[in-house]
Amino acid sequence: MGYDIIRFVGEVDEELLCPICTGVLQDPVQAPACEHAFCKGCILEWLLRQSTCPVDRLSVNVLQLRPVPRILKNLLNRLYIICENSSYGCQNVVKLDTLDSHLSECEYNPKRPFPCEQGCGLIIPKDEHKDHNCVKELRELVQKQQQKINEMHQDMATYRYEMTGIKDEMRILKGYVRALRVCNPSVRAVTDELERDEIERWSSSLPQARVTRWGGMISTPDEYLQNNIKQALIESGCPAHILDDLVKNCHERNWPSGLSSLETRQHNRRHYDRYNCKRIPGKQAVIVLPCDNIMVSDDMMSEPGLIMIFAHGIE
Repeated sequence: MGYDIIRFVGEVDEELLCPICTGVLQDPVQAPACEHAFCKGCILEWLLRQSTCPVDRLSVNVLQLRPVPRILKNLLNRLYIICENSSYGCQNVVKLDTLDSHLSECEYNPKRPFPCEQGCGLIIPKDEHKDHNCVKELRELVQKQQQKINEMHQDMATYRYEMTGIKDEMRILKGYVRALRVCNPSVRAVTDELERDEIERWSSSLPQARVTRWGGMISTPDEYLQNNIKQALIESGCPAHILDDLVKNCHERNWPSGLSSLETRQHNRRHYDRYNCKRIPGKQAVIVLPCDNIMVSDDMMSEPGLIMIFAHGIE
């Protein structure tokens, strides 16, 4: 609906009035053929009932409405209007094109948001402060947040259920591929390539690591420590087909000849000091994969990779 004409200072040209509400045009649009201008809200409501121009009854529909010419907008914007909060004490008279920005900052605006001064800190409209109850509002806020949390838990349960189904399907598919791999050399080559790609993608997801104290290496971890490493590998997304072999390679008995004893490790320090290591998340341990260390000689590398656990000294 249009602006009440009594709010304007000075005379308002009749061309700037809406024929439907008789107020000053607000968000104006015009009919295409007759070019009569109306408040957008007024003409949309009118066209719900009949598809004719309210002035000359020419046919018109919503899709045919278009913006008014710039000159008409400029004439409207130059009008001076009294702030709608004048009844609350505002004495400002502003140009129509600055009315919205004034209202958003008007200190007399009863709907202007203000923080509660009673202690809860909620932002509420100015005219609602007198009836505001901090405890009630906070309780409702907590209930809404709890409802959102419950919905998120339900969504998470659904996702976990779906992921379990996907993992089951993946296990079946991998079993089928393994069976094909045994009896078909071409399939074997394809699956080998897919497995290498899977390892490389996993490696790229792990953070880079730097060993600062090689002397802190635990070369003979016990079963408990190996199980901790295994769980960390699973959580990091380690490909299932290399998981068990990687865990076995935590122990020096499965390390390559260049690392097989303390003496050889001391002798080859300059070689493994150049390893490109990835950190096993949450653990003082690194993994050295062949795909990240293609220049490393066979006597310094294990397949499918080499895991080193440390008491300290990982960055």
